[in-house]
Amino acid sequence: MNSLPTTPLPNTTARVVHFSIKGMSCVGCAQRVESILNTQAGVAAVVNFAASKACVEYDPALHSPKSLAARLVRAGFDTKVFPESDDEAEKAKLVEEAQTKWRELTLFAFAAVLTLPLLTQMFFMLGSDHAGHRWMGAESWLRGVFDKHGMLSAWLQCALATPVQFVAGWRFYRGASKALRGGFANMDVLVALGTSAAWFYGVVALTIKTARPELPFALHEQMHFEVSSTLITLVLLGKLLEAGARRKMSSAIRSLAELRPATARVEREGGVVDELPIATLAVGDVFVVQAGESVPVDGVVVSGESYVNESMLTGEASPVAKAAGSSVFAATLNQCGAFRARATSVGTATVLARIMRIVEEAQGSRAPVQRLADRVAGVFVPSILGVATLTFAATWGLKAAGFVSVKTGAFADAFVNAVSVLVVSCPCALGLATPTAIMVGLGLGARAGILVRNAAALERTQKIDVLALDKTGTLTEGRPTITEIRTTTNVDASYALRLAASLEQGSKHLLAEAITRHARENGIAADVPVRNFAAIAGSGVRGSVEGRMLRLGSSAFLVAEGLSYIEATPPDGLMENGNTVAGLAEDAHLLAWFSATDRLRPTSKAAVARLREAGIRVIMLTGDNEVAARAVATATGIGEFTAACLPGDKAAHIACLRENGTVVGMVGDGINDAPALATADVSFAIGAGSAIALETADIVLMRGDLAEVPTALSLSSATLRKIRQNLFFAFVYNILGIPLAALGFLNPTVAGIAMAFSSVSVISNSLLLRCWHPPSTG
Repeated sequence: MNSLPTTPLPNTTARVVHFSIKGMSCVGCAQRVESILNTQAGVAAVVNFAASKACVEYDPALHSPKSLAARLVRAGFDTKVFPESDDEAEKAKLVEEAQTKWRELTLFAFAAVLTLPLLTQMFFMLGSDHAGHRWMGAESWLRGVFDKHGMLSAWLQCALATPVQFVAGWRFYRGASKALRGGFANMDVLVALGTSAAWFYGVVALTIKTARPELPFALHEQMHFEVSSTLITLVLLGKLLEAGARRKMSSAIRSLAELRPATARVEREGGVVDELPIATLAVGDVFVVQAGESVPVDGVVVSGESYVNESMLTGEASPVAKAAGSSVFAATLNQCGAFRARATSVGTATVLARIMRIVEEAQGSRAPVQRLADRVAGVFVPSILGVATLTFAATWGLKAAGFVSVKTGAFADAFVNAVSVLVVSCPCALGLATPTAIMVGLGLGARAGILVRNAAALERTQKIDVLALDKTGTLTEGRPTITEIRTTTNVDASYALRLAASLEQGSKHLLAEAITRHARENGIAADVPVRNFAAIAGSGVRGSVEGRMLRLGSSAFLVAEGLSYIEATPPDGLMENGNTVAGLAEDAHLLAWFSATDRLRPTSKAAVARLREAGIRVIMLTGDNEVAARAVATATGIGEFTAACLPGDKAAHIACLRENGTVVGMVGDGINDAPALATADVSFAIGAGSAIALETADIVLMRGDLAEVPTALSLSSATLRKIRQNLFFAFVYNILGIPLAALGFLNPTVAGIAMAFSSVSVISNSLLLRCWHPPSTG
């Protein structure tokens, strides 16, 4: 399941490329980038404004990454292709972020040094009326710096403000120019217009005051140079803080990447062990992991025993025992002992790499709650330009006509109000409200072992009304063991087990694994080749072993295969305590019954209780017999269940529940429950790191524990709560700020301060989500 782009291309040969995009100053820019890409045939793109990234799916017969990037460059956006290797991409990110941080810090320091004197003069204005006269009585050089009011001289103000305007503020002119050439207006346009208006007003006032000091206009001493410089400095500060906050938002995924070792101990011919970069490892290589070292790549233990901490992948703090045949995963920590392992997945194919890729793509997806903000942001800047123009015309007209009191002149008052409108408005806060909270929430989920594939699933999770649970592997441990083999007359149990194990040797069903494992434990070889093998999902298997046509499966399956109802009915006692029963038959004759038990997970009963306390209706859908289903339902406190469900029956049942608008979730093992998982509004896979689970459901519970479903609900609620808080703040800020500025209650400096910190406030509020902790499983 691919979350990015949200509308995949029908072409099965489509490829995906990730772009790093600079020059997006607001969500309107992100929408413009999407529009440029999505209007091209054979392209589907989603842009993550908060991460300055785009994920693009394209038809290689029509486009290339270079041609797509060129289109964005022509539209004014600096675009680079992210390297495919995760290690290379991470290094590129770190280098780019360090360079950007240094440039922004230097630019802000430059602007702040020149702006500080302009701001300082404000404090002199708060002193006595004689402050200026005291300066005039000081040394002669000071008399050239300050005027009679204690303000910096007009020419010095201009000299300080001009470098700030055209050096520190050049990025806004460049961004505005690119946006206008591309046919749209963005945040840079607002900043450039507002600060330019203030600076040019000061230059005009200074010119008139110098050339014609007798004119009444010269009596207006405030040049507004401090307005333009302060605005640019504050916006630069806001960008600097915003960049730092964005780095913190991605810290959860980055912390996972940092756990990967740079080198690995690789065993070569003759038992020689060389320490090599992990990039050189190939599938099949044997590597050695000592105590205290991280596993370099995914693999299978060849020899040795140890305990490995897999909390960075599953969120489970308890170490996991490893021995020959056990799977180990990249970036997990070997706590004691040493072992040799053979690499099974390297580079971008490891579980860790897939998790990082899925989470990063999910962080760029959009939640439905964001749609209103996107619609508003799309027309925000043009609307603000219209409001500012209307404010200037109305204020000038009303004050010139004498309908409204005049402070410093009709034109000056109208100008100040219009500039305040331009600088107080902030579409960035709207654009950042949802994606910042999503980025933090998904990162927290990954660290807790909850892998969410897209933002829409995270939003829908807290709306679940009914949750359907599979039995085997969800409520139970998913590792059944054979407890009894009951044969018919003249059939030996060992022989029946050999036939069944041989028939099941190619099957991945849990009961098949139980039978083959039981055969190995009892020294029975299951090496007889199988011909004409066929597996009927949720029912059983058939195939030819030693020339005998065998069938193994449920009672319903055996009846469908030709056995009589009576012969296909399990004998008394086999299904006691909720055991799962499967029959082995040759042609139309029963040979043996196999009874298996699967222990209930110790956390299942508490998890079901927590779900019911949250107001969720919990039901169980299982392919097992009714006796086994009832036993598990009773033990876990589930009041509703349906037994003997085939995979299609489960999907139909969920579709029926959804008919009246009920939001239905489904929890399964990600293998046999694929139709039901696809039908549900929100699907959970009990994954424990399996490759199939990672590609199946909306949400993968890496720990493989039903207790993580209530945790996912808690995370969803906390994230949506932050999104609503952010959207409320962003809308209320603009709804209140713009009218106050238009009516003259906010001067440009105060408006600039509010604008600069509005985005930072939204991001900071999203970062508070990091205080969320998984609730106790009880």
